[in-house]
Formats: sequence, C-alpha cells, structure tokens
Amino acid sequence: MSDLIVDFAGPVATATVNRPAARNAMTMAMYEALADFCARVDDSPEVRVAVVRGAGGKAFVAGTDINHFRDFRGVADGIAYERRIESVLGRLEQVGVPTVAVVEGYATGGGLGIAAACDLRLCTPGARFGLPIARTLGNCVSMPTYARLAHLIGTARTLHLIYTAGFVDGAEAVRIGLATELVTDADTSLAELCTQLAGHAPLTMRASKTALRRLREHPLPPDEDLISLCYGSDDFREGVSAFLEKRPPRWRGR
Repeated sequence: MSDLIVDFAGPVATATVNRPAARNAMTMAMYEALADFCARVDDSPEVRVAVVRGAGGKAFVAGTDINHFRDFRGVADGIAYERRIESVLGRLEQVGVPTVAVVEGYATGGGLGIAAACDLRLCTPGARFGLPIARTLGNCVSMPTYARLAHLIGTARTLHLIYTAGFVDGAEAVRIGLATELVTDADTSLAELCTQLAGHAPLTMRASKTALRRLREHPLPPDEDLISLCYGSDDFREGVSAFLEKRPPRWRGR
C-alpha cells in the first residue's frame, strides 16, 4: 500500500496519509506526493473539495519522521528542510477548491502545519493538536507556519501552545478557533460537508479563500536567523538524539 493514498471520486478528492504504525509521520517522499496531489486537484475541473486525513484513527499526522533529522549537520540542512516543507504547505494552502483536514488523534509538528494550511478542520473529541518542539527536538518552524497559527488562534495562544509543549483536545481546538467543527462520526460529517461545499458557487469560495490568505500574507519578516539559531545548535542535535534514544533531552541553550 502507498504511504499516501489518493482517491478521486466525483467532486471530492481525498489524500489519506497511510503510515498508522508510525502515527502517520511524514517522509520527504510523502510530502512530495501531497504536493503532487494538490497539483492534480487543480488540474481536475470536476473536483470541488479536497480532503486530507490520516489512516488508522489514532493520528492525523504526527509530524515529520524523526529519522529524517539523523543526518543534519548544521544550519543549511535546517533552512533547506523548512523551505522544502513550506513549499508543500504553501501549495496545499493555494489549492483552488475548499480544503478540509479531518483530524482524528494526533496532529503535531508538521501535522499541525498541514492542518493549519487547510481551509477547514473537522476534528473528533479525541483529536490532539500540538507543537511540542520545545520539549522534543528544540527546533522551530517557518515564518509562514507561525503566521498561520497566529492568524487562527492569536499570538498569545500560539506561544502558549509552543512554550508549554502541550496538546489541545478537539473541544478546546474548536473553542479557540484551531478547528472549525467538532464531530463524533467523522465519515458522516465529512460526507455531509463535502456535499454542501460541492453544491456552492466555486468562484465565490475561491475568491474568498484567496482574499483571506492575501490579508495574512503581507510581507513577512525574515526567518533564516531563527532557523539557524535552532537547527545550528547543540540543543537541536541533542533533541534528535534524545528522541531517538527515548530519554529526556539535556538542554543547554546553545
């Protein structure tokens, strides 16, 4: 089975992240496959809704597979990685039809970034949204990802989520604006939403999502100094090693 299962069924296109044994952690090949899915959606005039979800019911996407970071040697690797991930998230955000993330279980790190790049986020009560990098790897995310999160839940809540390295459940995610709807039966609710969206004016929805994205995308400040600060640090190398060795990291702030 493919690690990213793609299904085009009438007006609905679905990409299912399919590594449930690894909590649907993403490899670079899977990120590229997601970008290819977005391009195919935009090349398919019959598609009116695009869905991203995770297989297995226990995770949406638990970030990037940590093994990818084993060979990082310094700042250049971190900058290249964040640029590569952002190219995919930006492509997802720019899909011309409404995009829906279905979050069951964990949406963490890069998974939170994928969910935030979608227009709508359905979640179940057992959903867990988080960005625990201050506890795990000691890295950071790209400026556009910070901007998306701050746009959704505000600066203070974004910082609280990062500083505490905690998780927000489904009900709380809807309350603070991180998710758009709390559902108990994800499949039924998704089908109803897709039917509704497929019946609405596509140009109105495209213009609206583009306008709102433009409001947020005023020139963002640079972030390479911040990415360099984290990915070039001893703390990041310690974080990766500690995660893989299943022990608490020893942070030194350098």
